[in-house]
Amino acid sequence: MRRWRMMGLALTVLLGASTLAHARPPTVQTSPGYDRRLQESRSQLGGSPTVTVPADVPVAKPKHGKKKYKN
Repeated sequence: MRRWRMMGLALTVLLGASTLAHARPPTVQTSPGYDRRLQESRSQLGGSPTVTVPADVPVAKPKHGKKKYKN
């Protein structure tokens, strides 16, 4: 009987301690310096005449399914 009480107490302490520790990511905050540099780099790239041409990708032929035979 005493053993069951000790196991119950240990389980209660373990579960109680596990509720205290929660892993949470840090709060995301905007950085004015980063935003300014990002806008500057985008404005510099905005006037550049870069054109991307899509690659010629071969078209795959459709595959035929298995024939189903009646028994």
